[in-house]
Amino acid sequence: MGERTSRQADPAMLAPLGFDAVEEAVYRSLVEQPGSGAASLCEAGLDVEAVTHALQGLVERGLASAERHDDGLRYQAAPPLLALGPVLESRRAALYRVEHLLAEMAESHRAAQSRVSGAPVEVLTGAAAIRRRLVAMQRDARYEVRSLVPAMDSPVVISHADNVEIELEAVRRGVTLRSVVARAWLEDPEAARSLAELVTQGERIAVVDALPVKLVIADHDVALLPLDPERDEVDEPVALVVHRSGLLTALAALFEQYFAKGWQLNGGPGPQPDHGCAEPAEPRTVLDPLDRQIVALLHVGLTDAAIARQLRIGHRTVQRRLRALMEEAGAATRFQLGWHAAVSGWLE
Repeated sequence: MGERTSRQADPAMLAPLGFDAVEEAVYRSLVEQPGSGAASLCEAGLDVEAVTHALQGLVERGLASAERHDDGLRYQAAPPLLALGPVLESRRAALYRVEHLLAEMAESHRAAQSRVSGAPVEVLTGAAAIRRRLVAMQRDARYEVRSLVPAMDSPVVISHADNVEIELEAVRRGVTLRSVVARAWLEDPEAARSLAELVTQGERIAVVDALPVKLVIADHDVALLPLDPERDEVDEPVALVVHRSGLLTALAALFEQYFAKGWQLNGGPGPQPDHGCAEPAEPRTVLDPLDRQIVALLHVGLTDAAIARQLRIGHRTVQRRLRALMEEAGAATRFQLGWHAAVSGWLE
């Protein structure tokens, strides 16, 4: 008796799962005393009517079962893990959604306060907050998104691979996407295929040797970039959100400079240009799709090994085909082969 009284004095631990104080006391008693009747459960000083009502509620919710005996109904508690586990998971999932909603509301509040105060720059801390703002910028863009994507081992703030679906959705909405990527991305076959898919869908991508910083600009309204590129790979990166200001204008100019000097990526081999019916001054070679891809990747600056990895062919196959192309073009060096490819219509 003393143990049950002490237990009933404890806080209502099961209240978050929908139990009131009487239901919790009755259920916990049934767990410890299977086969109890309503009368025996009232020994703890609970009202008979309240206990009977609680037992009916537990049976209706599948948390207890009742069996009729000569002396009346006797009750069994359902196994707690089986009965309450799904309820706990549901509540946990609901709280998780609420947590994310609160984070998004806090972000929206911070952005609104920044706009009202007229501050040109706001600070975001943490990879999750930065990713949410990036996704929101891309999805809210009306006409253009511009990105600088340098080569980094574990991109946190702006990852081309992580955002392919979002970018494709933006293209389908009619938003113009322009990106400048570091050449190293093309040496990763999976990343190269993602870039080629984006180009095929309409994104314009320029390739340069290296970039100083990650950057995303949505329309002419807002930009996102890391506060310290050296800290971008740590657990708690910090990013700047730049609103309309002279700083945003400078960032846009930086993007345009790199985009203008980059090599424009195409989506793969296309049809040979039509040069008309007249006989050309010199014979032209019509490249097959594989040779066309090899020449295009060589023109971007990839090594033979990187070309082989991306196209999933042997290293020697790449070297053999390049030697054949050099002989056909009369090129003594690969630089000459690249020049010949550019003037002969081998490259788009």
